[in-house]
Amino acid sequence: MEESTCKEETYQSLFYQLVEGLRQYLFYHCSDSEQAEDLAQEAFIRLWENCRKVAPAKAKAFLYRVGYNLFLDQIKHRKVVLNFQRRQFSGPGPENPEFAYLSKEFEAKLWAAIQSMPEKSREVFLMNRIEGFTYREIAERLDIGVKAVEKRMSIALEVMRGVVDSGQ
Repeated sequence: MEESTCKEETYQSLFYQLVEGLRQYLFYHCSDSEQAEDLAQEAFIRLWENCRKVAPAKAKAFLYRVGYNLFLDQIKHRKVVLNFQRRQFSGPGPENPEFAYLSKEFEAKLWAAIQSMPEKSREVFLMNRIEGFTYREIAERLDIGVKAVEKRMSIALEVMRGVVDSGQ
């Protein structure tokens, strides 16, 4: 490893090159700009903490994976909080059935959106919508046909339409 991610100039350069794309990627997942900003910052902190293990050429993949895992951790935490709240407010009362129903519905839709989009479809969607690659460029980079890119994008858009149509 010739260049080190631990060098301040290298780290700073990586930050300026990657932070906006990372924020957009995370915003796509969480639909909250403040949360996306927080996740991106935390991912860069983790990069700094692991700078000896991550070569500059691998920094982008590291940041995106860490950011996505941090997002999933937040989702899991929300699930724990919702379960706790459900137990706290499980006594009789006029709002409890609605709260329980809405909480369950939100949780189900959120997990369905995250889990139902295949990784390959998510990858194509992000490359096109976030990174701005054309279908042909995506096909070349992934070494697949344009029709395969179109199919993966179609699947990703179906998942997203389902989330939007359902009010999430």
